[in-house]
Amino acid sequence: MNDLDTRAGPRAALRRAAPALVGYAAVRALGLLVLAVWSAERGKSAYTLLTARWDALWYGRVAEGGYGYEVRLPNGDVHADLAFFPLLPWLERGLAAVTPLSYADAGFVVTLLASGAAAWGIFAVADHVYGRRAGVCAVLLWAVLPVGIVQSMAYSESLFTALAAWSLYAVLTGRWVTAGSLALLAGLTRPVGVAVAAAVWAAGLASFARDRDAPPSRAPRPPPSFGQTRSVFTASGAQLSPHAPSPTVTAPHSGASPVPRALGMLLAPLGAVGYVLWVGLHTGKGPLGYLDVQAGWRNGFDGGWAFARFVGARLTSFPSALAGVALIVGVALLIWLCVTCVRGRQPLPLLVYAGIVTVLALCASSYFGSKPRLLLPAFPLLFPPALALARLRTRGAALVVGAFAVASAVYGAFWLNGSGPP
Repeated sequence: MNDLDTRAGPRAALRRAAPALVGYAAVRALGLLVLAVWSAERGKSAYTLLTARWDALWYGRVAEGGYGYEVRLPNGDVHADLAFFPLLPWLERGLAAVTPLSYADAGFVVTLLASGAAAWGIFAVADHVYGRRAGVCAVLLWAVLPVGIVQSMAYSESLFTALAAWSLYAVLTGRWVTAGSLALLAGLTRPVGVAVAAAVWAAGLASFARDRDAPPSRAPRPPPSFGQTRSVFTASGAQLSPHAPSPTVTAPHSGASPVPRALGMLLAPLGAVGYVLWVGLHTGKGPLGYLDVQAGWRNGFDGGWAFARFVGARLTSFPSALAGVALIVGVALLIWLCVTCVRGRQPLPLLVYAGIVTVLALCASSYFGSKPRLLLPAFPLLFPPALALARLRTRGAALVVGAFAVASAVYGAFWLNGSGPP
């Protein structure tokens, strides 16, 4: 954005993001239409699949009656609602209290609004670092992911991604208190909120280190303004797209007060830490009580050993070996994207955030079918393919996105009418 857009404020920012938001809405509308038709053919309700199945039921129960519900399975496992972080059910309860909506309806409305905010946040981050065209492409790629239908479900992925994206944008533009506050809210949304807090801390520590090492300047420069296509956390001179300026480094010593940075860093982890400590107090099991709750769901962190065994088991017979090979290819693709982001000198907070989200998703011992949706918030990994898509002519890019949108819509309808997300 130029200075005129900056002075014009949010209205100009919305106009700039409009192509991305319109394209995102079109992709999501296609996905919902295909889901409605597919579900009707199978005698199911598409709306029920989106709002009253799997985790959506748990969030709705918390919104309606608070915490305390659990299910004891015959094998001894205990599924307790304390595993679900509170921000989404709080929003559902608040919206249902002031409108005629049910808790399920409120969850769907929150998701629709949050998914739009997430798309705008992804655009803002990519536009800031790489330029407008890359920002539009990044949003469209996020929309057409195979599990993109989750973005329209009464789940917490869209809400979390919105908070994470805007927190990262606030970091990149030097709004530390805003970044920390949004990170706090992200920490109240999903356990992976620690990734947002870590990104804020990494950026803050890097900023303090730069200020310490930089010589004093006679005329301190102001922090970056809204929408500048410069990042204080990238190395200069990396030409990443012919459609966007190279990300460069601003003055290493901003001269700004360190107090907002410190406050933002202090706020960032409070949401996740506060909820985990509350669960420990509520269960009487101390600071690690939340881990016991997750263990009741057979969730844990084993460095990826359980996932490796799961993949290996698929390779022992045919045709499951095809699924095993596909999983190996998928993991290799994720590793390649991570390496590409590092080599492309992506801003430090984006690298930290996406890296932690990816590690937690792949190395957790949770239900393996949920891993694709656990990776949904790792949107910075989409920036390298977004840059490649941005280099295509508009018609070619539209054909690519259109083909992926159709495939994503069909897969989403098939998935929700089948095993669906856990």
